[in-house]
Amino acid sequence: MKFWQRALKSVTRRKGRSFILFLVIFILGNVIAGAVAIQQSTENVEKETKKQMGSQATVDMDYEKLEKEQQKNPEKFEGDEWAKPPSMKELEAIGKLSYVRYYDMSIPGYIGTNKFKAYSPEEGSVSYGGAYKYGFNIKGVNRKEVVDLEEGIIKLESGETFTDKAIKDGENTVLISREVAEANNLSVGDQVALDVSEQAYSEEPMEEDSEEPATPEVLTFDFPVKVGGIFSVVKKEKTEKSKDEDNGEAEWRAMEQINTIYMPNELVKALNKEQSQKFWNMSEEDLALQESQESYQVTYVLKSIDDVEAFREEANALISNEYYQVFASTDQYDQIAGGMKKLGTISKYVVIIAALATILIISLVVLLFLRDRKHELGIYLSLGESRTEIIGQIIVELLLTSIIALVLSLITGNLLGGAVSNSLLQTDWLSNSGDMMNGYMGGYSLNTPSVSYEDIQSAYKVTFSAGYIISYLLLGLGTVLLSAILPLLYILRLNPKKIMM
Repeated sequence: MKFWQRALKSVTRRKGRSFILFLVIFILGNVIAGAVAIQQSTENVEKETKKQMGSQATVDMDYEKLEKEQQKNPEKFEGDEWAKPPSMKELEAIGKLSYVRYYDMSIPGYIGTNKFKAYSPEEGSVSYGGAYKYGFNIKGVNRKEVVDLEEGIIKLESGETFTDKAIKDGENTVLISREVAEANNLSVGDQVALDVSEQAYSEEPMEEDSEEPATPEVLTFDFPVKVGGIFSVVKKEKTEKSKDEDNGEAEWRAMEQINTIYMPNELVKALNKEQSQKFWNMSEEDLALQESQESYQVTYVLKSIDDVEAFREEANALISNEYYQVFASTDQYDQIAGGMKKLGTISKYVVIIAALATILIISLVVLLFLRDRKHELGIYLSLGESRTEIIGQIIVELLLTSIIALVLSLITGNLLGGAVSNSLLQTDWLSNSGDMMNGYMGGYSLNTPSVSYEDIQSAYKVTFSAGYIISYLLLGLGTVLLSAILPLLYILRLNPKKIMM
């Protein structure tokens, strides 16, 4: 009789022992399966969430490091060398790294207006006070493929983006949102004058006996532009679990995006220069210095989300100022997904502990059974059966019982993992421990979709997947085979003469 036939008969005839072994593997398999299911689910949530957030990066000051250094060694910051941003050469060198698909260098700006209307939610309006009623963010563009269009932040509804000539010459063509266009009754091709307004205080000293504060003077100048295109903001749908403050933040971010005007970098320079002249009376020398020190917000779009950490490491090495570093769009996940990361870490430790416990317990159970069968094994050896065939028989017996137990625990363990993880995610100690409000996160200029901890929780689902099934079965069978090492060593030490005496 072949050894595998004897193994099959041994399993069916020794029903009690087979059931005990099955039960041990089934219970331990449930623990491993549940932990593997949780670990796979947390990894999938992180992967999918970061994919939705995009693979963008920028260079910004590390304010957390700066604050610690200032408290530790304030004398180091007496000059202004520490605040010097990375040079254009450094920024361009980072853009040439192999991980970068393309990059954009934008000059930011801001204007206030009184006649040119901004968008405000129906529930209420935003009051800026001072010299103007409405505020607009200005975003410079240095390439005809606008980053926010390419990355799906906004969508062009009518008109067209900038031409290479318009960007190079700084033509007065702009992109505005649909809401702003409707508020000002504008369409593609229309000319409009932005009534840029600001308040300036009189330079004349106050009279000594006067208690009245100086009255600011409202200054205004017209900046003519042409509407080249109209865009709409791609809004994220609200989730049922989102808190009111999270939805409020999303609405505020959407409003900021709606009230953003895109124009060529050269046109932003002209606008900023005119504001400095008209509002602050800057001299030609100061204007030249300002232009030479023009601040750029750089956005690097990477080829893959998997390249973020490698890109960060190489890019940081190219930045001379130690207080500047690379911030990525995916950093937001790391900031707010503390509970999800903690759950993944716990599941990893559970897998390791459960696997070690399984190896130990199954080894002892099988060894105990073999000691009771040593006369049977001695007879096989006395009849000329090789130790290899006996070892093969024990392994087949173990695998037959294990495969059935592992397949069943694959199903129940998945349900167990879902129930346990959902319960843990509702507890206070596993709540969001990485709240972004606890500290400043650099890279504020990145225009990427925001996510909340509730969004991440709602995306978390323990389901059957090919990765889960393969990972668990490989881990389960590997654990069972490792647990057979100690019993097999016992077989190798068997002496049939002593057994049969």
